[in-house]
Amino acid sequence: MRLLDFNRLRQTLGGRSRSSVYRDIEAGRLPQPLRLGGRLYWVEAEVHAYLEELADVG
Repeated sequence: MRLLDFNRLRQTLGGRSRSSVYRDIEAGRLPQPLRLGGRLYWVEAEVHAYLEELADVG
């Protein structure tokens, strides 16, 4: 399982702003992060599944 830190997540999402990313998490449009030692990480496979869903809808 690969994890993405916040900067890598933003890069994967095309450079979205910090506030946009957190707004999407709160709205359920992005997966919830894992907290490891005070830092947040996202499971890469979950993020890619989210992006695939977006591509299927569009």
